[in-house]
Amino acid sequence: MKIDTSLPRNRIDPRALNQVFLEARTHNGWQDREVPEELLREALDIAKMGPTSANCSPLRIVFLRSPEAKERLRPALMEGNVAKTMAAPVTAILAYDVEFHEHLPVLFPHVDARAWFVGNKPFAADTAYRNGTLQAGYFIIALRALGLDTGPMTGFDPAKVDAEFFPGGTVKSNILVNIGYGDPSKLFPRSPRLSFEQIARFA
Repeated sequence: MKIDTSLPRNRIDPRALNQVFLEARTHNGWQDREVPEELLREALDIAKMGPTSANCSPLRIVFLRSPEAKERLRPALMEGNVAKTMAAPVTAILAYDVEFHEHLPVLFPHVDARAWFVGNKPFAADTAYRNGTLQAGYFIIALRALGLDTGPMTGFDPAKVDAEFFPGGTVKSNILVNIGYGDPSKLFPRSPRLSFEQIARFA
């Protein structure tokens, strides 16, 4: 069946906007419910379709599900993030590969994009960090879209995480995300946001 792409797209259902943005919250407390592996796989399959520079796709993830894996992470966490991380059904280490460009012949075959980064480590590192962070945002939204709650954190020691989970490699940790089904009774009141005028202007 051929789709007529000339027709205007409709806005998505307001309930979807509520679930992924307007009513979604960052959770600190968790219900005692298991997160199916299939949902984590589905969320990543959704998130990886979001745009990145030259389809570079530098995001790399380690899912921590066992108490033993969580204990390996504990020494790297800021004190205020320990209890909620230990209690979360899953903690994802969202990282990025600074040698993402080795996959570009497959991911971006139109031109020799790999050559843009070989021998230019600062450019590669900056591109990996920017696009890995972008993909982390996509992943959080994908998790919410599938009915999961998230608790993203940057309160940790990246060097300790890298030494424990990515030793001697090209992958660098970026963001930690606790994943599960949140406990609404442990939510803080929603914090305010800046106004449009404080954030943006037209030029």
